[in-house]
Amino acid sequence: MRKLTVAQQMVDILRQAGVERIYGVVGDSLNSVVDAVRRTDGIEWVHVRNEEAAAFAAAAEAQLTGKLAVCAGSCGPGNTHLIQGLYDAHRSGAPVLALASHIPSHQIGTGFFQETHPERLFTECSDYCEMISTPGQMPRVLRIAMQRALGNSAVSVLVIPGDVAHDEATHPTGSSDLVTERGRVVAPDTQVRALAEKVNAARKVMLFCGAGVRDAHAEVMALAEKAAAPIGHTLRGKEWIQFDNPYDVGMSGLLGYGACFDAMHEADLVVLLGTDFPYNDFLPQARTVQIDHDAGRLGRRTVLELGVHGDVRETLRAVLPLVEAKRGRTYLDRMLHNHAKSLEKVVSAYTHDVERYTPIHPEYAASVLDDLAADDAVFTVDTGMSNVWAARYLTPNGRRRVIGSFLHGTMANALPHAIGAQFAYAGRQVISMSGDGGLGMLMGELLTVKLHDLPVKTIVFNNSSLGMVKLEMLVEGLPEHETDHEPVDYAAIARGAGIEAIRIERPGDVVEGLKRALAHDGPFLVDLVTDPNALSIPPHISAAQVKGFAFAAGRTVLDGGVGKMLDLARANLRNIPRP
Repeated sequence: MRKLTVAQQMVDILRQAGVERIYGVVGDSLNSVVDAVRRTDGIEWVHVRNEEAAAFAAAAEAQLTGKLAVCAGSCGPGNTHLIQGLYDAHRSGAPVLALASHIPSHQIGTGFFQETHPERLFTECSDYCEMISTPGQMPRVLRIAMQRALGNSAVSVLVIPGDVAHDEATHPTGSSDLVTERGRVVAPDTQVRALAEKVNAARKVMLFCGAGVRDAHAEVMALAEKAAAPIGHTLRGKEWIQFDNPYDVGMSGLLGYGACFDAMHEADLVVLLGTDFPYNDFLPQARTVQIDHDAGRLGRRTVLELGVHGDVRETLRAVLPLVEAKRGRTYLDRMLHNHAKSLEKVVSAYTHDVERYTPIHPEYAASVLDDLAADDAVFTVDTGMSNVWAARYLTPNGRRRVIGSFLHGTMANALPHAIGAQFAYAGRQVISMSGDGGLGMLMGELLTVKLHDLPVKTIVFNNSSLGMVKLEMLVEGLPEHETDHEPVDYAAIARGAGIEAIRIERPGDVVEGLKRALAHDGPFLVDLVTDPNALSIPPHISAAQVKGFAFAAGRTVLDGGVGKMLDLARANLRNIPRP
């Protein structure tokens, strides 16, 4: 009978926890773990081309399912490749376990080949990082790591030298349940009453929602109705609050659009709901209350008149009976009109004779993609201008998901995120909205898509430019430099990897090309040659930024969001009660 190694015990415990795959690149110090996966039913090794992509893929799987996802890296460079994706996972609140193998234990501290100190390396991008130095630490330490990842929605890292993984286990594996369902923080009655008093006393209330409203849609709508409050949102909050929302005034921040900024700054009271919105310059820094399940976040972005420590849904359920219905809707109705007006003024930027003009307007392509995508599609979005098009043109409906590097802001996340999303949901449509800069950075993951025959649809917004960097230079008054590069035919590259692909250069071909891609039974890449001069600025920028942009620009700038957002805004206007 083969001995039970530490590696095999580790894999057995992962299977007990419901883990079905480990993303990674095989390597010598990981060989025992990989072999244990080979011998264990119900779990597979997902070979990727870069450990960074392994961490991204695990992060997407964890965010979409809420379950523990696992990635791995071999000693030295394998570990350091993991870091970027783990930073993204940790900041996104994804329960990910990373297995970081290490050099032989007796060589640690000698400057051995590929030696790093992973137990130090990963501390900033994890909630738990420990090294298994002896077999006797198993299985306890692994179970602690898994529970920390799940309990804190964070990254755990287990460092294990290759020789220790190959050693015989000294403790029985046993079994132990992981706690996967989290309790809800109930706000103190004193804070609930104080919140009601603030809302009742304010004449103009505005609600600003983040991802923390995920399961509180009905409660937010009820509060908005009673308080006659416009509702704005962050990028991460968009998918949870914008659908079926007659109070929507758009998004604030660097990618914002609509009347959200104006509504927030005109309000007598701004209520932050489940958001840790990082761009404090867009917040009024006054007249603000905040509700969050994490007390450590209260007040760290803006000064507060009141902080409420509680789950958003439970807090709103408690406060709603205490909130008095506002008698007038003047402020709300005016903000809804302003929102629709701000969208309408830029409609022609992407609809007027758009089928005649080349290069393709990326806004138009994003709008068509939104029309054609499935109602339960999972979109993964590259950082940069792809973020803008997703924020402004993808229509949420409560079933679609949008995953991106919205907090860490790294390039190249979309395709590896799509890999994890497709493994998590084999039957759902997964669409990677890739920028050409991001795809070029981790282009090897097209080989991963082909290797595993994943039906990921990679839509490349190919403008031969780092568009967001160009915009940053322009608003700072700097001439663009080193942001543009030689055109690349990504469709030809994809076909060389064995993936069906088309290159679209004329706007009249966009609809049929995207239809063909989305209907294809297997991986498909669409190379959309888009206008590099289509940039976007937020709805509010400082005088210094305006001056800088005027000094350096000569580009087409779109200053608002359109797409289905205009249809929603118009519908909301029709619903305004007439006197």
